[in-house]
Amino acid sequence: MTAKITMFTDGAASGNPGPGGYGTVLISGKHRKDLSQGFKCTTNNRMELMAVIAGLEALKNPGCEVTIYSDSKYVVDAVEKKWVFGWVQKRFKGKKNPDLWMRFLEIYKKHNVKFVWVKGHANIPGNERADQLAVMASQQPNLPEDTGYAPE
Repeated sequence: MTAKITMFTDGAASGNPGPGGYGTVLISGKHRKDLSQGFKCTTNNRMELMAVIAGLEALKNPGCEVTIYSDSKYVVDAVEKKWVFGWVQKRFKGKKNPDLWMRFLEIYKKHNVKFVWVKGHANIPGNERADQLAVMASQQPNLPEDTGYAPE
């Protein structure tokens, strides 16, 4: 039987670039798992994408049916409008975050993933929780480096 997963994701960065974090809420039946991590210097878009990656990487079995709710047009449109696949063919020339996009594509192909864009801060409980996790993660002391982030 294929597992059906609902995922809510959010990313936050103050200063952009600045301290940031991601939050992910995974729900499968009566089970729920919250994931979060903060970084010393990153961007909001990196954290939005990292939230999705962390959630997909946390799934134990391939072939899950995953519906991801995100308030990030950057992430949702890149996948649902298939832009990211064109970026791959052009080797991400002129695009930001190729390290994370390649990591995303590796795990994305192992599942049946659908994205749904939701308005941020619109009282959607899963999205609000993901936002809380992201903000809390970004405010932790002694945050690690986002090793893939390269200031321009």
